[in-house]
Amino acid sequence: MCAVCAMAAMGGASGARSWLQAQHATWLTPPRMKVATVGLFAAATIGSSVTVSGSDASHHQTTHVAPAHASTRR
Repeated sequence: MCAVCAMAAMGGASGARSWLQAQHATWLTPPRMKVATVGLFAAATIGSSVTVSGSDASHHQTTHVAPAHASTRR
C-alpha cells in the first residue's frame, strides 16, 4: 500500500470517529469510544491494504510520455 492510500484511509477513520463523537450518544462512553477508535483504525488499515494495491501500474501512471522519433538517416 502506498503512503497516500494509507493517509486517506486514516483520514476516513478519523472522520468517522469524529462523527461518532459528535452524535453525543449516551451509549458511547469513553471506554467504548477507545474501542471504536481502535476498531476504525484497524479496519481502515486492513481494508486499504487488502483492497488497494499501491504497486500496480494503473495506480501510479506517468503523466508524460516522450514521443518516439523515427530515424530518417540511413
